[in-house]
Parts: sequence; C-alpha cells; structure tokens
Amino acid sequence: MSSVNLVAREVAVKIVFYGPGLSGKTTTLRKVYETVRPAHRGEMMSIATEGDRTLFFDFLPVKVERVNDCTVRLALYTVPGQVFYNATRKLVLQGADGVVFVADSQPEMMDANRESLANLEENLLEQGVRLERFPLVFQWNKRDIPKALPVPELRAALNPRNVPDFETEAISGRGVMDALKAITRLVIQDLRAKRIVPPPRAATPTVPSLGAAKGAGGGLEAQLSQLAGRTPAVSAPATATAPRPMGPVSRSNMPAIGAHPQVQVAPPVAPPALTGQRPLGPASALAPSDLFDHARAAEGAFSSGDYGTCIQACLDAARRGLALAGEGPLGAQAYLLHVDGGDLLKLQTLAARSSNRVDDAAFALYVLMQIFTRLHAAGLPAPATE
Repeated sequence: MSSVNLVAREVAVKIVFYGPGLSGKTTTLRKVYETVRPAHRGEMMSIATEGDRTLFFDFLPVKVERVNDCTVRLALYTVPGQVFYNATRKLVLQGADGVVFVADSQPEMMDANRESLANLEENLLEQGVRLERFPLVFQWNKRDIPKALPVPELRAALNPRNVPDFETEAISGRGVMDALKAITRLVIQDLRAKRIVPPPRAATPTVPSLGAAKGAGGGLEAQLSQLAGRTPAVSAPATATAPRPMGPVSRSNMPAIGAHPQVQVAPPVAPPALTGQRPLGPASALAPSDLFDHARAAEGAFSSGDYGTCIQACLDAARRGLALAGEGPLGAQAYLLHVDGGDLLKLQTLAARSSNRVDDAAFALYVLMQIFTRLHAAGLPAPATE
C-alpha cells in the first residue's frame, strides 16, 4: 500500500500495469518514460525473456502533483503476462494502490484477456482486496490494428462495472497518458477516503515543490502535462528540492539510531534488567532469525565507534537478505523487494571507502532495516515446517 513520509511530506503510491503477455504493458511504460521529462523521472528497469519482454517488472518513479501539501510520487510496475509466472505476479502486485489493465484488442486474445483479469481478481483476493472496490482503469490497446474488436464488445466482456477505460496505441502513445491520469486520480481519491493522506500544514512551506507554482487551477492533468515537457522546466534544480522516495522505514523516522552516537555517557534512566547483555537495537529487533547475528554485529560495531566494520556488516547482511528473494542480480532482487536501489548503491559505495563517519554507519543501518522490513512484508524467509 501507499507510504507516507510526514517529514518530507511525500506520499508514494504504487500502480501496476496488468494484462496478458505481449498486450502492450511494457510498451506503455516505455512510452510514459519517453514522455516524462528526465528531471521528473527515475531509472527504468526491464528484464526480458523469450516469451515476454517483462519477466519480473518494470519500475519507473514519476513525481506528479501535491495533495494536501504532500508531493505524490508514482511507482509504476508491470507484471509478466504468462500464467506460469504467477508467483512473480503476486509479489509485484503486493501493496499496489491501483491497477491499469492493458487488454489486447485482437479477437484471438479475448480468452487471454479474460484469464488475466480473473487472475488479477484472484491475486487481489489473496491480499484481502476485492477488485470491485479497488482503483482500476482499462486500456483497450492496439486500436491501430484493423481487426481490433469494437470497444462496446470489450466493455461487455471485461468492464461490466464501467470503470474508466481508454482506447490506446502504446507504440504511438495515443491515450496512454490519459489512462495514467485517470488511475492517479482514482488512487488519490481512494487515499483521501481512507484518510491516508495527512492533513495540510498550518503554515505554508517556504520552498514550493516541482509544479506547485501552477497552483490549484492546474490540478492533476496540468501537472502530468507539465511532466510531459509541454511547459518550460522549473528553474529550481530538482536535486535540491525533491525529497527521497519513501519506504516503510524512512531515514526521517528511524528509531534510536540517529541519536545513539551522541549518548556517550550513562543515560538518566535505569539500565535494562539483563546484565552483561546489550538490549536489542532496532536492526536486530527487525532481523529474521538467520540474519540476527549479522544485525547484532553491525549494531555492536556502531556502538563501539567502529563505523567501517558496521558498514561492512550491514552490506553483508543486506546481500544475504536480498538473496532470500531468489536468484538473480542484486539490483533485480532489490527492486523485487521494493528496496530503494539508490540507497543500496550508496551502501556499496560507503563500504568501499577507507574511512567512514557516524552518519555513514547510521545510513547503513537504515538500509539494513529497510531490507528487513521488506522481507517481513513479503513473508520471507518462509517459516520452517515441523
């Protein structure tokens, strides 16, 4: 589900493009990537196979508008189309806030469309979510094909509850941004209804975010049009004002770690009852049993001021934790668990340095806690059976 960073005033939402194999999901996401200005988009990842161009997912963070003084960041994913990759579909769909169903308009693909839609409903039910209460829009893709089925026939077969739908040509981009605007609007409405978006601040921020200068009159459509480069870029550098993506554990609300190195004298409160044993730190408290010792070692090195050893221990534990997501490159494992790839890259960079500071070690522990939290959310590692 969406995550809210109250300090950075950022709401991160996840939108998944679902549909049968080769229906145009990856092509749609590539067109969004090409349309959005580079300053407003992240890196796109894609893993291809012989049968379908997307084995795991594509991922593209796009910053759009402000809601109640919060910046909204979209994380766009696609799932593999083939049925035998259903386990990967489930993992990518986990925590989604909305779905764009990309249907293939060719007559011979109707059975595959129905099968994929039924699979979407089944996988959402496993998460306790009913499709009829979930933000959803349809793309009737490949409308440029002469034998494409009429839209009323597609609606009757796949869209009986009449959610927003759009005729699209993913290759040319026709209708693609309209579908993205619609699903973003539905997701934001859903967040407001669930009271996930925090209330506005009492005071107006001194530094406006990207696109905020367009004001309330522009709204979502104006912001997405701005992303597409139809208006001049904002003069303020994005790197100076854009907040970081939000995960379940954020650097802004990281418990105890930021304050720990400053506590060099005995605390005013009584020590814990356990003597000769350090109390659990936040990383070891979150760690799976197989990684508990690694987390304790990292926290012990941090407490003793050995920041280089702490970072190395965090990197080792991070690699072991990401390996629980399955075989493959480290970056693919990180994205599959929704771990910030930029944070992981920075952790590797810090580990290669000859000297480190206290804030470097604190950051390493933050990344490790982020991975542990993602593992818990994905149910990994699986519990042992007796």
